[in-house]
Amino acid sequence: MSDIKVKYTGEDLQEFKEIINKKIARAQEDLALLKAAYKNDADNGTDDTLSSFKSFDEGSEVMNKEKNVQLAIRQEKFIRDLKNALLRIENGTYGVCRVTGKLIQKERLRLVPHATLSIEAKRKQ
Repeated sequence: MSDIKVKYTGEDLQEFKEIINKKIARAQEDLALLKAAYKNDADNGTDDTLSSFKSFDEGSEVMNKEKNVQLAIRQEKFIRDLKNALLRIENGTYGVCRVTGKLIQKERLRLVPHATLSIEAKRKQ
C-alpha cells in the first residue's frame, strides 16, 4: 500500500478555503476601486483650463481609464479563478495537479490558492 496522499484533509481544505475567501474579499475591494476609477465621470475642475492643456489632460485621462479597464478585467479573471478553486474544494478535486494527478505542495497553494498545476507540471510547460 502506498502512503502517497491523493487528497488534502478536511482541516487543510478549511485552511485553503479561508485563504481563498480572504483573497476574494480583497480582490473584490480592489475591483470596486478600479471600476470607480474608470467610471469616474465627476468634474475634476478642468473647465477653466486652456484648451491646449485640456486636450493633453483628456488624452492622459483616456489612457488611464483604458489601463484601469484592463486591470479590472484581470482582477475579474482572478476572482473567477478563486471562485473556481472554491468549487474544486467542494467537489474534492482541490490541490490535485491537472497534469500529473499528484498533490500540489501546500506552500504553493498558500501563495497561489487557485493553482491547478504543480511546480513540476508548470516547469514542463
